[in-house]
Amino acid sequence: MILESNNLEATHDIGRRLGAALIVGDVVALVGPLGAGKTALVRGIAEGAGVPDSREVNSPTFVIVNEYEARPPGRSESPQHGPGPGSAALRLYHIDTYRLRNWTDLDALGFDEMLAQGAALIEWADRVEPLLPEDRFTITLEPIDDTRRRFHCHAGGPRSQALLAALR
Repeated sequence: MILESNNLEATHDIGRRLGAALIVGDVVALVGPLGAGKTALVRGIAEGAGVPDSREVNSPTFVIVNEYEARPPGRSESPQHGPGPGSAALRLYHIDTYRLRNWTDLDALGFDEMLAQGAALIEWADRVEPLLPEDRFTITLEPIDDTRRRFHCHAGGPRSQALLAALR
């Protein structure tokens, strides 16, 4: 599926819809050049997942992993979308693999443990592809001009198909 965004707000809206559907164990692989809007999309995903202040979401380029409490334990719904498939407690792991040597560096950071506790949003995911599960939701971001973006979305299995359906 291909989605288009004409501005930052439309990018955030796509992210919010995706974030509202996330559950523990989900992997969202983001691929695209510098400035394609990966972190902007993650801000929208964080909003949809229930992160209280998405302004705190920033690129983890130098720290590698930022962790956000999205839907805390005991919360029955996300603030933007009410109860639904992604309404259980959730942590978000925003990972930037640009500075990693290879996928083994991500493995050493405890990637499996992250997936056991939350959902992973991985920028530059093509750099760590051997470690990623087959059932992942991949978004390739294509800049069209200064404000417009094209999102090529691919679901690798049944769980990621549910994420794809959330964007329809």
